[in-house]
Amino acid sequence: MASRSAALALYTVVYACFSGSYSSAFSTRNPAPDAVVPAGRRHQWQPGVEIELPNFEALFDRIQTASPLAKLVMEGDSLQQEGGFQAIDGSTDLKWRRIEANAHKTVHRIDKLDSFQNIKTPLLRFRSTIKGPCIGERFSNFIMDLEERKKWDDQVAHVEEMYPINDLVAVNDILGHKKFGTCTRIGVGYTQTKQGIISPREQLIMGGMQEYENGATILWGTEMEEYHNHLLPPGPRHTRAKSHLFAATLSPTGENSFDVEYLLQMDVGGGIPNFMTTPALTDAVKKLFEHAKGYFEGGEGSDLDLYLKSKEEEIELAEVVVLEGRQKELLHDGLDHSDHYSNAMRERSILFTP
Repeated sequence: MASRSAALALYTVVYACFSGSYSSAFSTRNPAPDAVVPAGRRHQWQPGVEIELPNFEALFDRIQTASPLAKLVMEGDSLQQEGGFQAIDGSTDLKWRRIEANAHKTVHRIDKLDSFQNIKTPLLRFRSTIKGPCIGERFSNFIMDLEERKKWDDQVAHVEEMYPINDLVAVNDILGHKKFGTCTRIGVGYTQTKQGIISPREQLIMGGMQEYENGATILWGTEMEEYHNHLLPPGPRHTRAKSHLFAATLSPTGENSFDVEYLLQMDVGGGIPNFMTTPALTDAVKKLFEHAKGYFEGGEGSDLDLYLKSKEEEIELAEVVVLEGRQKELLHDGLDHSDHYSNAMRERSILFTP
């Protein structure tokens, strides 16, 4: 279902690795005792399946360090301003190198860091401005709905949300900080690519969606650790691709437009050098944005139009159900009052019987 898609982001996600001074988004690479991992983050969110939540402080700190748009959203500045790239403070300590810039293209800017978090894997940052309503759930659907994904990614073989976490109240209590927004979807999923020039890759991902008051959304993900491998689906194992950082921030810039900043730091595994994989990863993300542009700019009768109409129908149906429930309550109250009045009048008539 479309609502399930919001749980997870692209297979390019935060990978908890231990190179240099990088610290894991989880607590340790070894099976961790309760004394190391806070009990609230290790829980049987699904019956019989213990799932560990990441360290949200560390995760979102990395995201906002590399994404000025995410920082803007998290700090709440987009609530006081129109938001988007025009509201970003351009100052940064990171040495970004611009590799593409063309205001007329869907992805109008691409920057690169040769390393980030002491990892010698390039961090790519994509920026795009899209016409249409800012609906983070729809953007996530391009990534996690298999049929939708196939429209732009010819290498995807399988995506599945295996362990959705439905207790969002508890998750948001753990998140704690309002600047992280409200988590509206979270879960663990699995992604596998096809055999191509390179052998199939797989990932086990925890991902989620944070929504903000002004309509902004941050999609995030983190690669599960090796000690989480018991959550992998049955079947042959494949080379694990490792995404050291992933986030997609969508920030509205008006009633019918929004900006997107997309971060990707990915090692596809297998010892393939970065100079060979970076162009392919860049091309894949561009295809995602071209697909998103066509979807959000769709007119009458488009997939977006049908989606919006279906949501309107759901809202109207919910309102009818609420109204009918209220009418039944009023009718019941009226009958109770009528019975009470009849009984009272009967008693009164008995009192005044000659």
